[in-house]
Amino acid sequence: MSIFEQFAPEDVRALIEAYPLAWVCGGGAADMEASLLPLVGVFGEDGTLVELIGHMGRANPLHAALAADPRATILFKGPDAYVSPEHAGLRNWGPTWNYAQLKIGAEITFDAGFTETSLQVLLDAVETGRAQPWNADELGARYEKMLAQIIGFRARVTGLSGRFKLGQDEAPETLQSILGSLPDAATAAWMRRFNPGRF
Repeated sequence: MSIFEQFAPEDVRALIEAYPLAWVCGGGAADMEASLLPLVGVFGEDGTLVELIGHMGRANPLHAALAADPRATILFKGPDAYVSPEHAGLRNWGPTWNYAQLKIGAEITFDAGFTETSLQVLLDAVETGRAQPWNADELGARYEKMLAQIIGFRARVTGLSGRFKLGQDEAPETLQSILGSLPDAATAAWMRRFNPGRF
């Protein structure tokens, strides 16, 4: 296994929580449908991802595709940045791109009775900690009309792979140079996460 494919459940959780907007793909290769949807992870006692909660428009072609065949591929992309030889401090060093990604196989279950819960789960994830957290009651009479146009779902995880290419193969002095000069703070933070004690 590549060093870039070695990660822990807490890395999966951190990436999903920091970058919740994912591509949800379904319908097979020939007639694939795909949509960007915000998703919230559900984790087991051991910290592993067991399912994702989300919602989508009933009119979204992906809804029909996944209703016909519930198998989905879900793609999360974390931080990414171009890394130049200038950042490495070496002219004989090849430029590269650092990034973090997850590919999740899932089985989707739609449930109209779960729609309000799925919305609340998302609101809790994105509004908690704000000075004045928003809630759906503020929509008034519009809420019920909007609710009728969407449907909640659970995505049970059937497979998970990832690639966290974050400088693990760099010499310590090169890694230190990159971290000291890379302008993308988010990517640099994830590089530090995956290189403890090496800079």
